[in-house]
Amino acid sequence: MTAAEHPLRKHMRPHVTRTTTCPGCGIGTVSQAILRAVDSLGLSMDDFVFVAGIGCSAWIPTPLYNADTLHTTHGRPIAFATGVKASLPDKRVMVLSGDGDLSAIGGNHLIHAARRNIDLTVVLVNNSIYGMTGGQAAPTTPMNTRTVTSPYGFTEHAFDLSELVKAAGASYVARWTTAHPVQLSRAVKTGLEKKGFSFIEAVSQCPVQYGRASKLGSARAMIKRYKEISVPVKKASAMSPEELAGKLVVGEFQNVDKKEFTAALAEARAIAGGKN
Repeated sequence: MTAAEHPLRKHMRPHVTRTTTCPGCGIGTVSQAILRAVDSLGLSMDDFVFVAGIGCSAWIPTPLYNADTLHTTHGRPIAFATGVKASLPDKRVMVLSGDGDLSAIGGNHLIHAARRNIDLTVVLVNNSIYGMTGGQAAPTTPMNTRTVTSPYGFTEHAFDLSELVKAAGASYVARWTTAHPVQLSRAVKTGLEKKGFSFIEAVSQCPVQYGRASKLGSARAMIKRYKEISVPVKKASAMSPEELAGKLVVGEFQNVDKKEFTAALAEARAIAGGKN
């Protein structure tokens, strides 16, 4: 028998034959959702610059994707991506990283890029923990969760990242889980087509660090739980805070048209040039 090549293999570096992810990790699902979105739009990897930070999720584009990539310092991928987009406005610039990288040390870069509405597509993989560095609690770790740094339960409130970025002014905001791969891919596709700051939160299982410490179990158990606790945005709008306790709201949070940063910057440059 002749082995069939994966239809998305054409977007990957030919010499890369394995990934760094742990068994049961959801990063592979997120990566395929991204590549399916790229493929469905008929885009080439030459159309993109991918920017990643530090963490498990940052290994999605580097070294896997056969494209121009920047693997940057911790918390700074959006800052680097902003520079790339401002210098090369015709390029599609995508940021791929985790909740620890983008919402903790990188939190200010995240909200200000949303405020500027710069044309970036940001896919934030939210596994609710610092997975690569040992399983410490993160800004997205639910209160009372046991981790290696909170063995008696985490005492802080978690960020609702999609609501945060929506409030900061992004053009497009959506959240799905690894139990919703088709919807996740469609959200990435919409984000790529949207002019302005697009933010897709991909809630993903981390059975090795988060699942083990929080007693949520295997990857299969975690994905099953995502299905059980997920509530569509429209349905959630009619539910009380008590009814939403322990639930995860998924779907499209925002899709608006507003002036994009590099377009506004070009207009300012044109005015400045006309005065010389």
